[in-house]
Amino acid sequence: MKKQTLLYLVLLFSVFGLKAQSTYKCEIPFEDNEYWWGGVVAFGSQMPYLKPVKEFDLSLQNGNNQVVPLLLSSKGRYIWSDQPFKFEVNSKSFLLQSQYEQLDVRQAGSTLREAFMSVSKLYFPPSGKLPDPLFFTMPQYNTWIELMYNQNQNDIMKYAHGIVENNFPKGVLMIDDNWQKYYGNFEFKPEKFSDPKKMVSDLHDMGFKVMLWICPFVSADSPEYRLLSSKNYLIKKKGSDSPAIIDWWNGQSACYDLTNPEAFSYYVSLLKQMQSEYGIDGFKFDAGDNIFYDPRYIDSYKKGATSVDHTLAWMNVGLHFPFNEYRAGWKMGGQSLVQRLGDKDYSWGAVQSLIPEMIAAGLLGYAYTCPDMIGGGQFTSFLGIDEKSFDQTLIVRSAQIHALMPMMQFSVAPWRILDKENLAIVKDMAHLHQKFGDYILQCAKHASQNGEPIVRNMEYMFPHQGFAECKDQFMLGDKYLVAPVVTKDSKRVVILPKGKWQDDSGKNYKGGKKIEVEVPLNRLLYFERL
Repeated sequence: MKKQTLLYLVLLFSVFGLKAQSTYKCEIPFEDNEYWWGGVVAFGSQMPYLKPVKEFDLSLQNGNNQVVPLLLSSKGRYIWSDQPFKFEVNSKSFLLQSQYEQLDVRQAGSTLREAFMSVSKLYFPPSGKLPDPLFFTMPQYNTWIELMYNQNQNDIMKYAHGIVENNFPKGVLMIDDNWQKYYGNFEFKPEKFSDPKKMVSDLHDMGFKVMLWICPFVSADSPEYRLLSSKNYLIKKKGSDSPAIIDWWNGQSACYDLTNPEAFSYYVSLLKQMQSEYGIDGFKFDAGDNIFYDPRYIDSYKKGATSVDHTLAWMNVGLHFPFNEYRAGWKMGGQSLVQRLGDKDYSWGAVQSLIPEMIAAGLLGYAYTCPDMIGGGQFTSFLGIDEKSFDQTLIVRSAQIHALMPMMQFSVAPWRILDKENLAIVKDMAHLHQKFGDYILQCAKHASQNGEPIVRNMEYMFPHQGFAECKDQFMLGDKYLVAPVVTKDSKRVVILPKGKWQDDSGKNYKGGKKIEVEVPLNRLLYFERL
């Protein structure tokens, strides 16, 4: 009898074990004239999904940016899951796989906007809170491209003085990676920063808010590593009591386990201490990518934690700081977190990706997003380029795209690489962003109340009127149609929706047609809806 009972329990466990590990698969056919967006911000240029997309795993891939378990249709349909899933696109359908549930498609109205508003209300309702308003009203400046891994007090101050001396508006200044002694340490390198308190104080006096780059990694065999290990605040190696050593772009490090509430509180307290000691206003939260938290190789404080649980915990740290910025994300739409597009190459292809990726970010709930850095944030693109060989047109057009986005961020110094004429154009774009600051902030406040994107897809605003495949113009709120030039050409075609419109020069147009416009380098083309 005991043997039979034991055999029954083994069989029962096996059945339920297999069920828990089963994969739920389904195919969602596209309807006629139906367009889909979502899943991966970095896939913005491929949206709407008209061509095949290889299988993408939301749990272990992120394209160096945010991922959200959401797909949205121009016909009001959507697919949502609380957990990550895999998706693949062929020419006529989605192929979906989930380890957690059978996915299905749901209906919420008949337009992209109706689908988004329904999903936002159900799954990522707006919190009513904003990141600091300065993000929206003034340009940002980041020391990365100018200094790269040589962050130091003298050159940071030189960069800040360059902003002021060239009459650029003052806003947030971010000090990037390698200011600290090592990862997990929160002291400035004494050989690089003679008086960091004075540096921050001087930057404040000049009119800047100051943010610091940080990450969740901890250099191994450091005092911090030993302390955090003794407290069980670090992610552990699978099946071991030893901390896991994780490969990332700056080497190999241990990592905070922020699914542990005590470790989370401890980390936040360290950041608050930095603010108190040095006057730091906030932090650029780098890393947190799902690829670093593969549960096959690590053990977490939270039992059964998935990779994206760690990304989520990292994002929750930022809610304690109104000055924050993230590049990797999982869900958290509607929250008061600043997102940034992943680092772009210094190239025209990268310039052309900004609008569709910003559109994708908005449709996935990230209204408060910055379109990377002007000219690109991928530092290797700038290595070995002589200042005289820079494509100044690219820098100018990139700045024009940023100017009427929710945020604009400089890194490479325009006054170093541009001639007098082009520097004046870029400076005008910075002041144009400042001029539109009140309206952009108004849009951000609107997003905090009802969740709507600030940068809006043309199909979102004008459904079923032929705008689904439009990727080089966008609506800023519901009032301005922005049509930057994203190529080397000085002409572009604009599709004007029905109604009356007035361009940046005061010329009036009747909508419902395509127009070709000559756009010289010193002009950002935009239209006000009358």
